[in-house]
Amino acid sequence: MIDVPAGLNGVVAAETTIGAVHGDEGFFHYGQYDATDLARHRSFEEVWHLVRSGRLPDADELADFRAEVAAARRVPSELLDLISVVASTKASPLSKLRSVLSVAPGFDPVIDIDAATRSDQALRLAATVPSILAALHRVEAGRSIVEPDPSLGHAASYLYEVTGERPTPVAARAVEQYLILTLDHGFNASTFTARVAASTGATVADSVCSALGSLAGPLHGGAPSRALDALDAIGEPANAAAWVRGEMEAGRKIMGFGHAVYRAPDPRSGLLREVAERLGGELVERATAIEAEILVTLAELKPGRPLPSNVEFYAGVVMQSAGLPAQMFTPTFAVSRTAGWCAHIVEQAAAEKLIRPSSRYVGPAPIR
Repeated sequence: MIDVPAGLNGVVAAETTIGAVHGDEGFFHYGQYDATDLARHRSFEEVWHLVRSGRLPDADELADFRAEVAAARRVPSELLDLISVVASTKASPLSKLRSVLSVAPGFDPVIDIDAATRSDQALRLAATVPSILAALHRVEAGRSIVEPDPSLGHAASYLYEVTGERPTPVAARAVEQYLILTLDHGFNASTFTARVAASTGATVADSVCSALGSLAGPLHGGAPSRALDALDAIGEPANAAAWVRGEMEAGRKIMGFGHAVYRAPDPRSGLLREVAERLGGELVERATAIEAEILVTLAELKPGRPLPSNVEFYAGVVMQSAGLPAQMFTPTFAVSRTAGWCAHIVEQAAAEKLIRPSSRYVGPAPIR
């Protein structure tokens, strides 16, 4: 038996070539590339190609990959009736997505298929998830499903399918940069869950469903909407200090501040702030002012524990400013993270190693 920290903090559970997080430095990367640089200068499809294949595509490879992704976006006709039924339930968007994916056709156990087939299935699922989420959202709202537009990039098509309106280039790029920044982030809870499921030989769809269950918790994927709720609760920047003190006294977390890994500032937060400022508007101006007040107050209340803003603080601001409704914030996180999960699923399946840790029994002594 090997004793490890609670929550497996700092424990290396597997090897990966996809990316890593350096929390003390405030830096993370996909392959050998700085992830924030990729978000500034590359498209989502380019970065997706990188985590799938280990390299950025050249012009011809990118054109082929974009065409392959665009062709895979359409929701299979076999799922349309199920989407109509599931959309009318009171379940959360991620629960609805899990229900649909659980019966998605054409996915084989990942250990029993060759690497090329496994990779093709992973791409097809990750490409279809945004369209399924958009379809569920529109059917629930009593609107017709919008077919994906193959002429649009992945982020722009997703926005179009959700809202029914062709997004402006500024809005599409804002969502695209958010998707790039959240595509992967080390062995977070949902990614680790996906790899555990894949290690058993589960299908790509089943492994993604497992990850979606982890993403549903408020300490992981649910934080963007809760950070935006905090902005609504605070109202004016002058109210921020008192609000923070009240939340801390009540023992509640300040959503959008602090991180389980980062001790230096979250690099995603700084870029998303820039993205938000480019979008502009009253919400953005209020968010930046409130952020400054919260940081000052947290520094006073927790002088020995840095709690900088994290990616979640501006995530909801960016998504709402780009035209996405609040109920689609966490699903949008799932859009990007599914591409990352699928890369990890393929990598874990190729390792052919079951993840099976031990536990330490601390209950009453057994009767022999």
